[in-house]
Amino acid sequence: MDIKEKIEEIVKKIKNDKNFEKEFKQNPIKSVENILGVDLPDDKINAIVDGIKAKISVDDMKNKIGGIFDKIKNNK
Repeated sequence: MDIKEKIEEIVKKIKNDKNFEKEFKQNPIKSVENILGVDLPDDKINAIVDGIKAKISVDDMKNKIGGIFDKIKNNK
């Protein structure tokens, strides 16, 4: 299993599926295990959940920074 690929897949699903986003926020471990279709040891699943949260945070920051630059560019 390619962990990075699975993280990307789950992040995409969170961003595109509001029901899954809500489920992930309520119980990230269970929702990730459901997507993966396997029951992983806690240390493995927690690492994946942490990776997903980090990726979402980075993507959100990129969007905010991009929006700031767009506003600056449009005000020139």
